[in-house]
Amino acid sequence: MTEDKAPGPPPPPAWDRDRLLAWMAAEGIAQTTRDHPAVFRVDEGHELKAAMPGAHTKNLFLKDKKARLWLVSARQDTVVDLKRLPKTIGSDRLSFGNEALLYETLGLTPGSVTALGLISDPDHRVTFVVDRALWDADLVNFHPLTNIATTALPQADFRRFLALLGRKPVVVDFARLD
Repeated sequence: MTEDKAPGPPPPPAWDRDRLLAWMAAEGIAQTTRDHPAVFRVDEGHELKAAMPGAHTKNLFLKDKKARLWLVSARQDTVVDLKRLPKTIGSDRLSFGNEALLYETLGLTPGSVTALGLISDPDHRVTFVVDRALWDADLVNFHPLTNIATTALPQADFRRFLALLGRKPVVVDFARLD
């Protein structure tokens, strides 16, 4: 005879745009979010970005040969050399993480990769790497977990967001990779 286990509490609701923005407001994180048509790649939506001040981003979800996971956020115009980056961050050869792993760890889908997705990774399975040029920008723009909007954050508030998550990013000067 087996003992019936009482069901545990239901899993917390998945993070989505509304929940993220409400959490930011509750935490006093200043942000401005603008809706727009879906943007899937960095080279799309230039006219939309031109109307939004601040540094716009490219975000790469990567995996190395030891199955370590990395999220790289850089200014949209930064060249990210995936052959030279591993040495700088103490990794093996990097490749793009697959869609299932992206969803499992950050709750994101392709085209919506964003540093704000770190909120969905309480176990810190993903190491966050940020471009020095982005880290020094006064205002940074990320998708708010969906690619049909852009959220602008003053740098101090972006750093506060990371601190609230217990995240200390690896800051890399992509312009000076060895």
